[in-house]
Amino acid sequence: MPLIVLWDIDHTLIENSGVSKEIYAAAFAAAAGRTAVHPARTEGRTDRLILAEMFRDHGMQPQPWEQILPALEAAGAGCEADLARRGRALPGVREALVAVADEPGMISSVLTGNIAANARVKLRAFGLDVLLDMECGAYGEQSEDRAALVKVARDHIQEVHGLPHDTPVVLIGDTPRDVQAALDSEAHVVAVASGIHSTEDLSAAGASLVLPDLRDTAALLDHLRSLAP
Repeated sequence: MPLIVLWDIDHTLIENSGVSKEIYAAAFAAAAGRTAVHPARTEGRTDRLILAEMFRDHGMQPQPWEQILPALEAAGAGCEADLARRGRALPGVREALVAVADEPGMISSVLTGNIAANARVKLRAFGLDVLLDMECGAYGEQSEDRAALVKVARDHIQEVHGLPHDTPVVLIGDTPRDVQAALDSEAHVVAVASGIHSTEDLSAAGASLVLPDLRDTAALLDHLRSLAP
C-alpha cells in the first residue's frame, strides 16, 4: 500500500531565523496601511489565520483575503537571499527527504500554513523544493483550518497519482497544531521537537511518536514503512 507523507516547513524542515515574522509584518503594513505594533502569532497557524489575527490584535477588521494574499506574496518574494544567509535546513532534513523520495510507494509533499509562493521561497533557499512534490501540497491560502488542509492534500495527491481512497496519510510537524490537525483528519502523525515545543508538549497533544529531530533517517523510514504495510 502507498503512503502519503506531508511535511510542515518552518521549524520542521527549516529554521527561518525570524524571517517569517518580518514577512508577516511587511504584509500587514502593506495591507493595513500602518506599521505592525504587535508581532504575528504563528506556532502552527495558517497564513490566513495569522494575518486575520494580526488585524484583530491591532483593533482592526481583517482586510479581504484577496487583498492580503498579494501583499504576502510580495513580502516573501524578496527575502530568499536573506533567508538563505540567516536561516538553515535543520539537522537530518535533507537526508530524510531524499530517503522518503526514494522509497517505493511513498508520495512526499507539504502541508504548511505558508501560502504556496512563500513555501517555495523558503524551501528553494536551501535546495529542498526539488525533493518534494510541491504541486500536490496543501497551503495556507486554501484554509484557515490546518486540519482542512489534510483533505486538500489527500484528495489532490490521490487524484494526481491515482492512489486508492484509503491510502494512509502521515503528517510530520513540530507543533501541537500539527498533531491536532492529524488527529482531526484521521491521519498519522510524527511530531518533531525541533521548534519551540518540547517532546512533552507534543506527547501531551496526542502524538504517539515524537522525535528530537530528523537525524535518525533509518528509524524514521522504519516507522513510515510500518504505516504502509
